[in-house]
Amino acid sequence: MSMDYTTIILTKQSGVAMIKFNRPEVLNAFDHVMGKEIGSAVAKISDDPEVRCVILTGAGRAFCAGGDIKGLLSGFGSFSPDERRAQMKNIHRWLIELINLDRPVIAAVNGYAVGAGMSLAMAADIIIAEEDAKFAQSFVGIGLAPDLAGSYLLPRLVGLNKAKELTFTGETFDAQTAQRLGIVNQVVPAEELEQVTWQLALRLAQGPTKAIGLAKAMLNKSFETDLTTFLDNEASYQTFCAGTEDFREGAQAFIEKRKPEFKGK
Repeated sequence: MSMDYTTIILTKQSGVAMIKFNRPEVLNAFDHVMGKEIGSAVAKISDDPEVRCVILTGAGRAFCAGGDIKGLLSGFGSFSPDERRAQMKNIHRWLIELINLDRPVIAAVNGYAVGAGMSLAMAADIIIAEEDAKFAQSFVGIGLAPDLAGSYLLPRLVGLNKAKELTFTGETFDAQTAQRLGIVNQVVPAEELEQVTWQLALRLAQGPTKAIGLAKAMLNKSFETDLTTFLDNEASYQTFCAGTEDFREGAQAFIEKRKPEFKGK
């Protein structure tokens, strides 16, 4: 999976792939190159059956401090509307792939996760944040509407009215508030962030990957799918899972009163 990138670092270990945003000199601000490289990394992960869990995190003092404002002015802001829309659509392709990835994704949030950075964190399935992490839907501060699906993901976590408040005001809030609102799953001391994240990632990577992937698909669709369609999908997914090696191993381990050894197959 090794590949030369300039704005991210992609690694794989023990079934866990990590995408680390790597522009620490600008607090990992998101730009066009980073967008392309994240897209490439997501595609590689999606095609790699050995990857059973994914971690998103940032190098240095931030997860991602939003869009690169200088780049927005010199590049994106000077493009024609059609060019801007085309660029956004390119980002949307890998963003959809990331959100729907059939393996669990954990965001380990260090420092700032604001604007596009907060959206990237919410694209994960589980968010673990250090105590000093800061969040904001900061788009309003520069006269933009939210991007990277921020206004789609946020109300599903905090409810519609609270999402409107956070979006309209651009208020910055801490990790404890994010946890209370339901955005963050766990808050840990900064020195424990890596260890806690890896413990969970390895646990998930050793789980029944196909069953987790299908459960994720059902949960993601639960807000938009009517009950009859949802139950049809449930029947199909459960029927599929019952034919997997992991189901046979899990059932046998249960009978034998031992810990199952899932292979993700």
